[in-house]
Amino acid sequence: MSAPSAGHVGGVSDRARRGSGATGPVEWVAIVFDGEGVDPAVVPALAGLVDAGTIAILDLLIVAKDADGAVSAVELGELDAEQLAAFDALDGDVLGLLSEQDVPIVGEEVPPGSTALVVLWENVWAAAFAQTVRAAGGVLLTHDRIPADIVEQAMAAAATDAGVQV
Repeated sequence: MSAPSAGHVGGVSDRARRGSGATGPVEWVAIVFDGEGVDPAVVPALAGLVDAGTIAILDLLIVAKDADGAVSAVELGELDAEQLAAFDALDGDVLGLLSEQDVPIVGEEVPPGSTALVVLWENVWAAAFAQTVRAAGGVLLTHDRIPADIVEQAMAAAATDAGVQV
């Protein structure tokens, strides 16, 4: 597998449009799909986050694991026409920040017979806040994500305690 080539997904990158400056927090996610390929239905939702200025795509990687457990990277050019057309509508960079070294790490978690879309993004919405924190000498101490089902349970319990129906 070769590392993704530097370039763009779709049109002009969000970073090129907004120029250099403060960088927001950068995260990666791996979204797994049963079978071969990525469901193109998720791309418009991702594009909506880019178009709204919420995130900027820094890199994409597709990792597949066949039924026998063999892991491989799938280049955008290897996608079927429907999947490739969906990605054409997505503005972002393909900087090669995700590399062939990341494939086995992600592949270890991908179930056999599945495909993962790995997205590296900058949280553009938080860039100004992050810059202010850095300028003030602040350093992020910890960060974690709380699963949606746990948040929903806690909110329902709090609403029940307050006598409100959710």
